[in-house]
Amino acid sequence: MAAPDQVREAEDTLLGPHAVREALRAGTRQVEKIFLARDLKGAVAREILDLARQAGVPVKALDRRALGALAPGENHQGVVAAVAAVRYRDLADLLEGARRSRQAPLLVVLDAVVDPRNVGALARTAEAAGAHGLVLLRHHAAGVTPAAAKAAAGAFEYLPVARVGNLDQALSSLKEAGLWVVGADPGAPVACHAADLTGPLALVVGGEGKGLRALTRQRCDLLVRIPTVGHLHTLNASVAGGVLLYEILRQRAAAGGEEEAVKFPGEKNLA
Repeated sequence: MAAPDQVREAEDTLLGPHAVREALRAGTRQVEKIFLARDLKGAVAREILDLARQAGVPVKALDRRALGALAPGENHQGVVAAVAAVRYRDLADLLEGARRSRQAPLLVVLDAVVDPRNVGALARTAEAAGAHGLVLLRHHAAGVTPAAAKAAAGAFEYLPVARVGNLDQALSSLKEAGLWVVGADPGAPVACHAADLTGPLALVVGGEGKGLRALTRQRCDLLVRIPTVGHLHTLNASVAGGVLLYEILRQRAAAGGEEEAVKFPGEKNLA
């Protein structure tokens, strides 16, 4: 188990046996995990355990001191639950939303991005660029935490998010649905502006430092790079994703006749 302060940083919290029980009953909050005091007994505690088992929510027993560290100064009454900041959707829901929009689908897929601030920043840009959804890994990656929600500045109110356990299977499903899987890779031979990005797309952005994992790279239909001219040849994950999203938006607007070239006064044609 992560240290208490790490758990609290990574997730939002719900306190008290009755609040946690009702969240499990109603299903309106996505409960990620539950921490119970080891000495907690009674009907409500048993009901929480039963409901958690039915919902597949992991439960961890802690002593009262460790439990108190999850919610300093709060009366948790022996029960603390970590809950997601959003209700995660199924991948099929994102595809259905794209279909209803009558636009070429555009999903953003994050391959093991671990910094929640990058998740939030990418969500904000994806929503602004007209993406139909964000796909996150369930394990070994950041979810929609309070830090991610803060960085997103309200984007999660409009951008649906799916979380998948197996990215390889998810990319295969997107391909079967007719999407072209394009990965961001600084070593790719094709520059983003030289690729046709106007069709149905799943844009895959790799994790901090390591980029796309090998299996993810193999699953991509095309790898593209962002041209750089300075000494540094890689960009932050959220910046790279933003640049590519706006290249996609630019190409789609140009293909639809919605974008015209703008010249400065006196600009000459140097072609």
